[in-house]
Amino acid sequence: MKELVETIAKALVEHPEEVEVTEKESGRSILVELKVAPSDMGKVIGKQGRIAKAIRSVVKAAASRDDKKVIVDILQ
Repeated sequence: MKELVETIAKALVEHPEEVEVTEKESGRSILVELKVAPSDMGKVIGKQGRIAKAIRSVVKAAASRDDKKVIVDILQ
């Protein structure tokens, strides 16, 4: 899941070198934390959170194959 979120985020931002993704797994759930440059926050979140929702939907669909629950947090 980490690689998927990282690939999507790097395609969206102006400063891909500042994209950091961490993954913490506990049992059947995975917490993915995404950090981007402050100037790129709007590009990752999108208007009314549409891009963030889309990222979460794609990751959730990928995780359902493995019967896992994924939470994607976007941090500043």
